[in-house]
This record gives sequence, C-alpha cells and structure tokens, in this order.
Amino acid sequence: MSHIVSARYWHQLDDGRLQCDVCPRHCKLSDGQQALCFVRQRQGDQIVLTTYGRSSGFCVDPIEKKPLNHFLPGTPVLSFGTAGCNLTCKFCQNWDISKSREFDTLADSAAPETIARAAKETGCRSVAYTYNDPVIFLEYAVDVAQACHEQGVKNVAVTAGYICQEPRTEFYRHMDAANVDLKAFTEDFYHKVTGSHLAPVLDTLKYLRHETNVWFEITTLLIPGENDSDAELHEMTGWIRENLGPDVPIHFTAFHPDYKMRDKGWTPHATLLRAWAIAKANGLHHVYVGNVRDLDHSSTRCAGCDEVVIGRSGYTLSDWNLDETGACQSCGTKLPGVFEAEPGVWGSRRMPVRLRDFAAA
Repeated sequence: MSHIVSARYWHQLDDGRLQCDVCPRHCKLSDGQQALCFVRQRQGDQIVLTTYGRSSGFCVDPIEKKPLNHFLPGTPVLSFGTAGCNLTCKFCQNWDISKSREFDTLADSAAPETIARAAKETGCRSVAYTYNDPVIFLEYAVDVAQACHEQGVKNVAVTAGYICQEPRTEFYRHMDAANVDLKAFTEDFYHKVTGSHLAPVLDTLKYLRHETNVWFEITTLLIPGENDSDAELHEMTGWIRENLGPDVPIHFTAFHPDYKMRDKGWTPHATLLRAWAIAKANGLHHVYVGNVRDLDHSSTRCAGCDEVVIGRSGYTLSDWNLDETGACQSCGTKLPGVFEAEPGVWGSRRMPVRLRDFAAA
C-alpha cells in the first residue's frame, strides 16, 4: 500500500504555487514544500498526503476518554492517529505525536479495511480519529470511515474543528460523532497560543448543530490565567446556549504543564467547578469536569428531574437509569445523545492493538 496519495482540496495560484484548501491556514506551496501540518506536501503539479495508511499506533479505549458521555456509553472505541497537526498549540498534550516531523512516529501501517476488521473483531462499536487532528489526513480518514460503515462500525472525530467549508462537508458526511476542542473564546488566545483563529471553529460548531446529524460534544482545556476568567467562560457558555442550544454537552478539563507551556501550574479543581457553575447558570444542561477525580461532576443528570441517569467513576459506568429508549426512568425525559438499550461494559481498560494481526491473508 502506497503511503503517498493525491490530496483533495487545493488549487493553483497565479504565481505558480499550489494552495491547500483543507483548512483556513491556506498553505501556499512551491515544489517540494510541506504544509505546516507536515503531512501534506507539493510534489510536482499536485499536493499529496504523505501519511496515508500510516499510524502512530492503535489502542482500544473507553468512549468516555474521547471524551464522549452521550454516545454509546460504556463501549470500546478503536483509537488511532497519524502525525502532524494544523495548529501550533503551545500547551499541546499530545505534542510527541501532533508535533512530530519524524516518520518513525508512524510505527503501524494499516489499510482502511484492516482497521474496520480490527474494530469489528475486538468488539468496538466505533473507531476514533484522534491523538492528532484527523482533518489533516482527511483522505485516509474518509476511506477508513467508509470501510467501518460497511462493517457496521461507527466513526468518531476528535478535532479542533479548524477546517474549510467544502472539505468539512465531505469529512462529516462520514462521521457519526465528534468531540470538538473549543480551546478558548477569544481571538487573541487562538492567534497567540494556537496559531489559528476562533471564527472558523465557531462556524464548524454551528455547521454540526444545524446542518448535520453528527452527535457532538465540546471540550475546553482550562489553562490558569489564559482562558479561565469568569467573563470569558460566561461569554463562551452563553454563545453555546444561544447558537447550539442547551443540550450540547461541554467538558471542562484540567491542564497539566506540557510542551511549550511548562510555566503554568495544574488547573485547580476549584476552577473546573467555577466553570461548571457558570455553564449551568447560563442554561447548559450537561456540563462535565475532566482530568480529575470528581464523581458528582462527571456523572450525567436528567435535565427534567436532576436524578443521576448515568453514573461514572472515572471512565467506568457506575449507574444506569435510562430505559430502552434513552429516557430517564424517573420522569421520562429523553436524554439527548446516541444510546442503546443496554450500556457497554468496557470500563476503563486500555488495550493496545497490533493491526498486522488483522490483515487479510
């Protein structure tokens, strides 16, 4: 299997350079040049994807780790990523993968059909495109997603949402769920800390809510002194309520010092609880805290009667009080999300997978 394939979404400029149109960065490439994401490159008169079929590794995770709390709770998800990223976040928590420019990072190789087979045979209900942003390996992700759907396996994108309109339409046509990383709610933060812009991410969120059937949840990593002020949290959660509605779950997660932002301390638990309270006060029904041990604020409560409908201890389900239709057993209020009659029982296990064990003979 060739690891270099023709890329989609680019055009030639008047000066002879080729412009990549996958994300709003619009990298303009002379022959041989790589885009900022590292995986898209100009070769001759075309742009190619150089990492098709190559991964930084495969692992079965709990779906709650993505994090998704309202999508097939308790089920296992086969997770993988490649290398590179189209953002330059100074606080990247997966920098060894997303910032890698070494093909040695891509230790595992797999055709789309092999990934789908591995997911099916390991009992995974879905495959997650994660660790680095799947929009940069769109061609590979779409082929894998199609193979998964043929096997009855769903697809999950873990993404920053930084993608242009036309590729976004194709990409999400093949996704069943997404977790979108809303990194902050100021253009200043996006520009200085991530090397990108806020508006395209908000456009992606509105697109998902109003123009697709993709189930999505939002994650914001709270960094002390950077994106955790009361004013910013109020503006963010108010925007979500007004533009996306009260039922979109949001996860406030704790930062730990990493990559180029080691001068910041860990996020205090009190900051997460403050964000939780602001979001609830702004009318959001399903608010969670993450990267900390907090049973009360990681469990799902019914928006109708406030009873716990899905209890969680870490990534393990401790309570299940939904009927077979996904409604609260106490008051009958339907919980928004994608649920089956019974929850999964995967728990908090993490199981590495060798894809060559599932390759066709």
